[in-house]
Amino acid sequence: MADKFTASREQLRPDPRFGSKLASKFINCLMHDGKKSVAMGVFYSAMDMIAEKISDRNPIEVFTVAVENCRPGVEVRSRRVGGANYQVPTPVNPKRQQTLAIRWILQACRGKKGRPMDRRLADELMAAFRREGAAMTQRENVHRMADANKAFAHFAAW
Repeated sequence: MADKFTASREQLRPDPRFGSKLASKFINCLMHDGKKSVAMGVFYSAMDMIAEKISDRNPIEVFTVAVENCRPGVEVRSRRVGGANYQVPTPVNPKRQQTLAIRWILQACRGKKGRPMDRRLADELMAAFRREGAAMTQRENVHRMADANKAFAHFAAW
């Protein structure tokens, strides 16, 4: 039987400027139509903007903390029990936590129109660093939903 996922995690190389695998993964998720150099330009431009605005911190540190802040601890999964569907809160796998955090940050950036992507990305990363912004709101909504449905947590045992 074939593997469920590709080997991209093992093949992932650190980005050339910061030597970070997380940055490399983020650039890959930011990329459209295989245009990696464009995605790298947007990401590094956003890092430069962060370095200008937050001078006392390393921009890759701000980026890492921002992604870390957006990671959800629990999420709800639909579970069918006795003819009824329940939203069951379940803990999130660390790999999925990172994927969701990156996805939410990029969705928040793409949702705001009218400014260049590098500026939107820099603003969203700095907001997530301060535990604010649309990506953090998404995380809080997921946590709130899990908290509201904790009465169904006993259905989580498969």
